[in-house]
Amino acid sequence: QVQLVESGGGLVQAGGSLRLSCAASGRTFSSYAMGWFRQAPGKEREFVAAIRWSGGSTYYADSVKGRFTISRDNAKNTVYLQMNRLKPADTAVYYCAAARTLGVVAAENEYDYWGQGTQVTVSS
Repeated sequence: QVQLVESGGGLVQAGGSLRLSCAASGRTFSSYAMGWFRQAPGKEREFVAAIRWSGGSTYYADSVKGRFTISRDNAKNTVYLQMNRLKPADTAVYYCAAARTLGVVAAENEYDYWGQGTQVTVSS
């Protein structure tokens, strides 16, 4: 069992930056692939970024490529999402998720555990 707790959300102006963190419980964190998803009001949840268990491979949605960076620190059981050059379209609740696989996964249904989410609001 893995429990995930996100933090770091907030209100920021367009063009600004935020760093989200996701702290995971459990001793097997390093054996999970991790991902970030987001859900904007009135829209379905969508994939944002994913990282392999070792951190050696990452994958991004086209909408955030070049602006967001996912990383992880297995010693701290934490995954991060650095978000730069934020846009109003990035406004959403951001969720981290863990998948019992060693590869990089983007499909929502491949993730086994989810956090409660953290709100990110980007003003224009």
